[in-house]
Amino acid sequence: MLTSYANDPQMRDVLIFSGSAHPVLASSIARYLGLNLSPTIVRKFSNDNYFIQLGVSVRSKEVFIVQPISPPCSENLVELFFMLDIARSAGARSVHAVIPYYSYARSDKKDAPRISISGRLIADLMQAAGADHFITMTLHSAQVHGFFSVPTDHLTAHSVFVEHLQTRDLSNAVVLAPDIGHAKRAVKLARALDLPAAAGEKTRLGDDKVNVTGIMGNVTGKHVLLVDDEIATGSTIIETIRALRKEGVSHVTVLGTHGLFTGNAARDLDAVDEIDEIVVTNTVPLDEDRRPAPQRLKVLPVDHIFGEVIRRNVRGESVGELFEFWHKPKI
Repeated sequence: MLTSYANDPQMRDVLIFSGSAHPVLASSIARYLGLNLSPTIVRKFSNDNYFIQLGVSVRSKEVFIVQPISPPCSENLVELFFMLDIARSAGARSVHAVIPYYSYARSDKKDAPRISISGRLIADLMQAAGADHFITMTLHSAQVHGFFSVPTDHLTAHSVFVEHLQTRDLSNAVVLAPDIGHAKRAVKLARALDLPAAAGEKTRLGDDKVNVTGIMGNVTGKHVLLVDDEIATGSTIIETIRALRKEGVSHVTVLGTHGLFTGNAARDLDAVDEIDEIVVTNTVPLDEDRRPAPQRLKVLPVDHIFGEVIRRNVRGESVGELFEFWHKPKI
């Protein structure tokens, strides 16, 4: 665990604000830095328009606004637009959008006629609103990083997953990506744990429907560590495990940076006997009525990672080792 920097004099001009999406995470990030979360006033007029006000002066300050784009995504996004615009127009030295979960990253290509590549569009709109730096974690695909035309720190929760898994018996384990698109992330985890890796053959049929036709790699009778960027409806996990049953797999640990558990995901995942544990991070808030069974669910904190990248940005230090696809050079 990284150390708190409560007495760092270079943090005196840093202000941390939170929208409505995840104030608990924002408070934890501020606490790691030895700061108090600055107040934000959010309310609605009778016509459903927002009134938003930052509660302290931001003039000549380094302003960090924490707001994952989690459900309700549109409302949280509009709040973020307002807060970015306020900070810029009120004379902030720099405006940093801290977006632990960027939901629009799933829209990263034009795979149907007459649709928007909204991952790029939303990035442009946030920059237009006032963001001159972005901090996010585990984007759905690597190319989404390129949608941001200002400095962007694409972070990884890799370290907390490795630390957690090293406490488990991995003598018969294999790391599995649900599809080829996520294989690079799975291989990175496999190398850190000195384990083999495999990948599923997946075709997405809709928002909550996928087809897994097979598994590439040896998983027969193994304890499978199934790695994905997010867990929404749970359909990818459930269909992958159906394919794993044919390979004699009876123990699966599910790993996902963003634990959304939308719709009936918690109920559906609880019904899968092969799942031993579901491990996610706290990038998004998770209400009690959307959580899988508590004996299965483990939520790992990543506030220290966001706090550390904020500290390093303020001090002008490298943040490369915290990046999603950064590989430490051999000496």
